[in-house]
Amino acid sequence: MPEHAEPSHVPRGADDAVRPGPSRRPVEAVLLDFHGTLAQVEEPREWVLAAAATCGVTLERMRATSLADRLLTAGRAGGPPPTRVPPRLSELYADRDLYPHAHRGAYTGLAETVDAGIEGFAEALYERLLVPEGWVPYPDTAPTLAALRDGGVRVGVVSNIGFDIRPHFEAWGLAGLVDAFVLSYEVGRCKPDPGIFLRACGMLGVDPERALMVGDTPADAGAVAAGCAVLVLPAAEAGRANGLGAVLDLAGVDQQR
Repeated sequence: MPEHAEPSHVPRGADDAVRPGPSRRPVEAVLLDFHGTLAQVEEPREWVLAAAATCGVTLERMRATSLADRLLTAGRAGGPPPTRVPPRLSELYADRDLYPHAHRGAYTGLAETVDAGIEGFAEALYERLLVPEGWVPYPDTAPTLAALRDGGVRVGVVSNIGFDIRPHFEAWGLAGLVDAFVLSYEVGRCKPDPGIFLRACGMLGVDPERALMVGDTPADAGAVAAGCAVLVLPAAEAGRANGLGAVLDLAGVDQQR
């Protein structure tokens, strides 16, 4: 028999059992973005209603909707970028993911450009970010994290953010499924800087070539420069699945565990 000929005794239908599939790098760790990947900020109108309530004001829903639209245009943390950043806020906005004071100052300043006529409203809007109730984990977040843990894959949350999100994971019962939190304001690096991904791999004790970064923006794809594989998912609205379960197949994890 020629050296590379297929053995004649292989039964029909068994080809896939003897022919190797495409090579895939082993995944020992998954790095996950926070906003837009694991969780989404609450629906804008509910955000406005809740913030107003803490200021002792009950808004009509139509007015809340109007305010929410204007605040989104001005710039909401976790929302689309502002259409314009006032010069007095430009430095704070540029540093928002490196320093907690800059994050708060930038987003309260942007909110203050919308005159809601409610005392303390801008601060109340910002405070919603700092509590778990202001966020909605995606429905596939918990099962995906649990499957990765069961499969022996280490997990790091890598986020450009100006405040601590660990209490959110504690409140959601997910903290025990995360091995490391790598937050830009704590490590002094922001995505897409390769340094933040390298720091995450170091904290998890894995080589970048054996790590998979999962996010929803081009900034997350910056992990390629650090040597990681990358999966970019489309961000979904709060409460809707965003396809995070695809991570399990790439990581070689049995989804039936």
